[in-house]
Amino acid sequence: MKHKQNLMGNSLKSKLLLVILLLYNNSFVPTDTRDMNFKDSLNKLLQHEGGYVNHPKDPGGETNYGITKRTAVAFGYEGSMKDIPMSVVEAIYKKAYWDEVKADMLPDGVRHHVFDAAVNSGPIRAIRWLQQAVGENTDGFLGQRTINAVAANDPKTVAAKFNAIRLKYLTSLDTFPTFGKGWVRRVADYMENI
Repeated sequence: MKHKQNLMGNSLKSKLLLVILLLYNNSFVPTDTRDMNFKDSLNKLLQHEGGYVNHPKDPGGETNYGITKRTAVAFGYEGSMKDIPMSVVEAIYKKAYWDEVKADMLPDGVRHHVFDAAVNSGPIRAIRWLQQAVGENTDGFLGQRTINAVAANDPKTVAAKFNAIRLKYLTSLDTFPTFGKGWVRRVADYMENI
């Protein structure tokens, strides 16, 4: 059974690498995004985050609407994760992810990709991927230099490179065989429909 799972994971990784190659060869570029403000972007993200889960293989542990218990507690929430109010969820997403990646300062065709990656993999990693996509120093700090570099590039190209970098990272994770299919669907959905 373990051997079969490895073959399945490798097959999926091969498909992902093909998608990455297509992205870099400009055979596929995501459609331009609409002007997605925080609420629009959060609504799109919540379509992928779902409700309450406590998967034994998820290093994040107990989670609801994509917010881990550890994150909720750090923001002062003391109740059951099953009952976390949407107002708390929105406040956490706004402060811990949207504001951390300065999404309001990013171009329309880029901001949701970076916000979603910040939620899925952390704000610093998302910023580093963005910096890598535009050829800037990958220090994880989103300053004016990076913002200017992003603005100087075509948003579709930035989003394509960003997502290729993101997919390469996701396929390298030990948890990819368990969660990879969902991560890939999520990124593909954003690339196709935003």
